Amino acid sequence: MGYDVIVDQDKCVGCEECVEVCPVDVYEMQDGKSVPVNAEECLGCESCVEVCDEEAITINEN
Repeated sequence: MGYDVIVDQDKCVGCEECVEVCPVDVYEMQDGKSVPVNAEECLGCESCVEVCDEEAITINEN
């Protein structure tokens, strides 16, 4: 069981909150936006979803 991590680049404002809160370093900043470069490591805890004021992050179980 894994998770699909989707960041809506149109909504992301580059605050880096998700980068800081993720316990397994799923995200990194690229061109001022958050990118889920290690989505396969996602635990599904949704901490990133909770801290994203822009509602730019979606996590779906796959």
